[in-house]
Amino acid sequence: MKIRKKSIIWLLVAAAVAAAVVLLLRKPGGKQGFTYETAIVTRGDISTFVTATGTIEPVTEVQVGTQVSGIIDRLFVDYNAVVKEGQIIAEMDKVTLKSDLASAQAAYDGNKAEYKYQEKNYIRSKELYAKKLISDAEYEQAEYNYEMAKSAYHSSEAALAKAERNLSYATIASPIDGIVIDRAVEEGQTVAAGFETPTLFTLAADLTRMQVVADVDEADIGGVKEGQRATFTVDAYPDDTFEGTVTQIRLGSTSSSASSVTATTSESVVTYEVVITADNPELKLKPRLTANISIFTEEKEDVLCVPSKALRFTPEFPLIGKKDIVKDCEGQYRLWTRSGNVFTAIPVMPGISDGVMTEITGGIAEGTEIIAGAEFNIEARPGKRPAGPGRPM
Repeated sequence: MKIRKKSIIWLLVAAAVAAAVVLLLRKPGGKQGFTYETAIVTRGDISTFVTATGTIEPVTEVQVGTQVSGIIDRLFVDYNAVVKEGQIIAEMDKVTLKSDLASAQAAYDGNKAEYKYQEKNYIRSKELYAKKLISDAEYEQAEYNYEMAKSAYHSSEAALAKAERNLSYATIASPIDGIVIDRAVEEGQTVAAGFETPTLFTLAADLTRMQVVADVDEADIGGVKEGQRATFTVDAYPDDTFEGTVTQIRLGSTSSSASSVTATTSESVVTYEVVITADNPELKLKPRLTANISIFTEEKEDVLCVPSKALRFTPEFPLIGKKDIVKDCEGQYRLWTRSGNVFTAIPVMPGISDGVMTEITGGIAEGTEIIAGAEFNIEARPGKRPAGPGRPM
């Protein structure tokens, strides 16, 4: 019961305050009205852009691995080392590989000798068989032995070539001119080339030219085209703005699932990879940095423009007084001018907008003063001071 009485008291107090405010606004001598913000139709540059995040990567990046298993015997380069194409950068232990090569060579030599012998024997048997000096069985046996020796010889020949190639794989050379940006092994480490080639080094061809792989949302990808200008920043250099150009829009999309905190709902976010190339003469951009990107989808220079909020202004009560005159016009988009108490509408055609300024493609001349907005204000009558304690009203 006491709580209900307190609520009633607070409601009465709130009503009294509201009534006091209304009386103050209606008090004779109080001056109330609107201050109209004006703007001039001027020329300027307007652009629209989409934002995205991405990762900085070298334009050409090669992962160097090994196709044979074994122990890393020697490493000749380290992080940030500059290498030339064909330069030896690592060697694996060759003892086992050389043993395999010797075994393959021995098998090849034996099979070659057997093949030569069976070939000569087959030729003799063929001549004898033509003169009917040997039986069919003897001729067929000679032919069989020749074909088997021939098959074994070619098989050992392939095995020898494989052993030679495996031995050559133990010497690892750089496939490109570049710089070592990653080293994944140490001397003495064992690598196993099983289902996939293990990566030993990652080389970048040229760090003076980098690329940003940006993830652009599916809602924005329609406006992105090759050749468009892009700017981006990285946290490492917050005061620097880097520029690049869109060079590729990859058609394959990626999808990531984002779940709510309660894990009761989830939504799939589809993005497309957009590649932006940028010059990096000072080597500030380093691989794997995160970039915040703006891709300019449309840019116009030296066009008529007005504040975007001017297109949303409409002279209606209570923004105007009862004695004000409104001269409206037909058209979906209007700008308003004011002369005394007369508001006149001018039909216009808007173009692109960056959210703050909007291009005007026709309908109004440069230099025209327009209304960009209105602000309500109340001023006390000059010469009067507000009543206070002990002061008569």
